[in-house]
Amino acid sequence: MPKLKTSKSAAKRVVKVTSRGKILVKKMSAQHRAKGKSKRSLSQAMSNFEVSKANIKTIKKLIPYR
Repeated sequence: MPKLKTSKSAAKRVVKVTSRGKILVKKMSAQHRAKGKSKRSLSQAMSNFEVSKANIKTIKKLIPYR
């Protein structure tokens, strides 16, 4: 059986796949133009969040070996 190709763009965005199958992703907008943003919005943007159940199946196809 041939190897499956990993989508590198998806692999770079995914932080972690938990043991229960949840996918954690970094929130956006923590890096770009951070000077004008409040400390609260930046600290919230640096945290991880869980991908919705509707997208889990699609993302698992994109990163088969995680």
